[in-house]
Amino acid sequence: MMPLVLWIVGDGKPGHENQSFGLAEALARLAPVAVHRISLTPSAHLPRRLHEAWQQVKALPEPDLILGAGHATHTVLLALARRTGAPCAVLMKPSLPAALFDVCLVPVHDLRGDPPANVLPTLGALNRVAVPAAGPRPGRLLLIGGPSASHGWDGDAVLDAIGEILAAAPGESWELTDSRRTPDGFRAALRARFPQIAFFPHEETGRDWLPARLARAGETWVSEDSVSMIHEALSSGSKVGLLPVPRLKPHGRIARGLDRLLADGFVTPFATWQHRRTLAEPPRVLREADRCAALLLERWFTNPK
Repeated sequence: MMPLVLWIVGDGKPGHENQSFGLAEALARLAPVAVHRISLTPSAHLPRRLHEAWQQVKALPEPDLILGAGHATHTVLLALARRTGAPCAVLMKPSLPAALFDVCLVPVHDLRGDPPANVLPTLGALNRVAVPAAGPRPGRLLLIGGPSASHGWDGDAVLDAIGEILAAAPGESWELTDSRRTPDGFRAALRARFPQIAFFPHEETGRDWLPARLARAGETWVSEDSVSMIHEALSSGSKVGLLPVPRLKPHGRIARGLDRLLADGFVTPFATWQHRRTLAEPPRVLREADRCAALLLERWFTNPK
């Protein structure tokens, strides 16, 4: 079978590219794939973004599938698909009508009612976390976000929770990374209060850092605002606890997604852990990228070239 030629339209934002390459890597686990990335300047006006794309695709082989994530990629995705005749897949809920795309991979918390046939609901955003390996998983991780549209921030409460978690596992080694939303003051307080934690600022971690750490982590704590990191941890097979941060929108789409994970037993809130002193074993490992990759292959590429 000849490799499937995959064009990824990228806007340079790590959260978006993580999803696109997560799907591409899942496709590569199922079939030979040749990946070509098309880089856009997300802040540029549409004519410039289209020009950037046209210049880059001149030397590329014709695609079998075009995909991308992020609002800046949407019109370019459609233009490339029309020009080449290849199907296009958009990740996350698009800013344009979903009917324009061949398939939309949309987190279920962003949907209302029954989705149309071309919308594939996912449990959270796709990611690059690979299939977990068998064997011991001694790692312990703390993943810290920060204030967002859906959540506020209470640094003292997060620090107190971390202190209680560390005290319950004396002598264990912990690693921690933060995000671009983490307040600078929290970083300083964290270093001062917990010098024993190996702290890796997000600016110093590459694209492979978190997947590699999650591959060996048996226990992962994530601040509740960090939805993408919660799903990455669940994709690794780690037990996942939620560090407490206040919800600004208790009935919003992010809260709905979190409540679904709680109801299905995928995550353990800190308050529950305080009573049980153990994290729940998730009912299954979330392999959403692999599931979506298999469905796309079945839809468009059941017959070898």
